[in-house]
Amino acid sequence: MVEICGYLKKHTEALVKDVGIEAACQATGKSKATLGRYYSDHAEHKDRFIPVDTVAKLEAVSSFPHVTSALADLKNISLSYDERKPNAPDSGGVNADVIALSQRFAMLMAEYQQAMEDGVITINEAKRLLRETSQLQQVLIDMKLHLEEEGV
Repeated sequence: MVEICGYLKKHTEALVKDVGIEAACQATGKSKATLGRYYSDHAEHKDRFIPVDTVAKLEAVSSFPHVTSALADLKNISLSYDERKPNAPDSGGVNADVIALSQRFAMLMAEYQQAMEDGVITINEAKRLLRETSQLQQVLIDMKLHLEEEGV
């Protein structure tokens, strides 16, 4: 439990510093001292954690969801960004999904083939493979949703 507490406090600090202490105070209505207590490792603050509504306010203006990502890591859940616009017109249904699926899979295989040319997958190559895998996963999710829509 001590490891989890430290992990969450470290990511809380990263979130506050990402936003900037002054901007974090403005976004949350909390003082510098209060925000500091949320990530302090002093014994007197060991049981004090940032409230979830405060996390939501800070992550709305941060460059990365530090605390949400930390919580997901603790449960072995992966997060991925969906850069598409939520109100964008539909992509064309299952047929378009099948085409996108084959294209994404081909891109993943091309990345894999390129990464394996020297027999070693470097960190950057692994990141590219992960990015392509996440994109492929998103296409599968879209396809699942379209199939569920049609099955209703």
